[in-house]
Amino acid sequence: MPPLNETHDPNLKSWVATANADAADFTIQNLPFASFRRVGTNEPFRGGVAIGDQIVDLAAAHAAGIFSGLAADAADAAAKPALNDFMAMGAGAWAALRLALSRGLREGSAQQDALQATLVPQDDAEYAVPAQIGDYTDFYTSIHHATNIGSLFRPNNPILPNYKWIPIGYHGRSSSIRISGVDVIRPNGQTRPAEGQAPGFGPSRRLDYELELGLFVGPGNALGDTISIDEAEAHIFGVVLLNDWSARDIQGWEYQPLGPFLGKSFSTTISPWIVTLEALAPFRAPFTRPEDDPQPLAYLTSQDNHDRGHLDIQLEVFILTQKQRQEGTPPQRLSHSNYKDAYWTAAQLVTHHTVNGCDLRPGDLLGTGTLSGPDEGQQAALIEITRSGRQPLTLDNGEVRSFLEDGDAIILRGHCARDGAARVGFGEVKNTVAPAKS
Repeated sequence: MPPLNETHDPNLKSWVATANADAADFTIQNLPFASFRRVGTNEPFRGGVAIGDQIVDLAAAHAAGIFSGLAADAADAAAKPALNDFMAMGAGAWAALRLALSRGLREGSAQQDALQATLVPQDDAEYAVPAQIGDYTDFYTSIHHATNIGSLFRPNNPILPNYKWIPIGYHGRSSSIRISGVDVIRPNGQTRPAEGQAPGFGPSRRLDYELELGLFVGPGNALGDTISIDEAEAHIFGVVLLNDWSARDIQGWEYQPLGPFLGKSFSTTISPWIVTLEALAPFRAPFTRPEDDPQPLAYLTSQDNHDRGHLDIQLEVFILTQKQRQEGTPPQRLSHSNYKDAYWTAAQLVTHHTVNGCDLRPGDLLGTGTLSGPDEGQQAALIEITRSGRQPLTLDNGEVRSFLEDGDAIILRGHCARDGAARVGFGEVKNTVAPAKS
């Protein structure tokens, strides 16, 4: 697990003034990575690092000779259109570039003039998916979400026997992963209206969101090799917000016996900024289980994972309807939750994924599954909030939702905050539902 070092000092300030604001997401203690270019241009996409409301253009910084040694090698890899080569370099290279950026962006840095010349305002940028994602696996790590969903269909037995023993996951569709800002087209598909009725075809009527996080894989493993629980976090580059869009009516008709397919594969959206695992070092939390629950098997257990395996990431979901936009009212919060309430840690996901010898590759994406919390107001999908549409939600402006309507935008936000540490934010992932294609 990445240790605390000088880059985490909460007293550090940047000469980029907007990074020092109390509610800033992109503080000097954060320094997340993205792939960007200036909007409206044919410039190549390249790696950038957020600081306040600006982006350090890594291609420009590397060309200017601002970095040296391992940091220069890392900047060269990170300046490419996709971050896979940088991710593959491992924790030593990631830390070297982070340290060089931290020192260069601090108040009083001798590199201020050189780095200032590389800055691009975030308002002038557009983003690409930050890595070439070869494979995407979505897990099911919130026992609260699993219980809420299970109780809708199996009231007397909501949690299946294997859930408390192994991290449950399925292989998702990487080709339909998109970035924040891209419309989500309502999918067409086959659905069955009710038990005993013949299925029909048409646009999904039960479109839903799922609040998740995504873990980008760094160095991979060879086919047949495994990644131990003690080594797992060295294979995680960083974390993004992730919305696993779900067509509940398509999903409900198709998922037995082989699980999710077309009800999930039409769209998954992520935030553009990858917050590195090193930036999250001040926000670790213990991994614990209720005493009467099964404890993880030995290959999923370590002292470090027990002591600080969880990440304390605060998460929120907002809705912005077409009517709200027309009225000029702000988005309404639908839920809030925290990643530390998940039943399995990030390290356990990596270890279990490879325990059979499956090979992960740099840029692969692992979804955490829907991150609902234990309390009311912490349900992270409409299917939970509305009890599968049986208890529709009335918004503050009087609109009613069982599931999403065309024109609805869903916004996911996340941040870390705790006494003795500077705030680290994830920005947001915001996508609007567009009508189905005929």
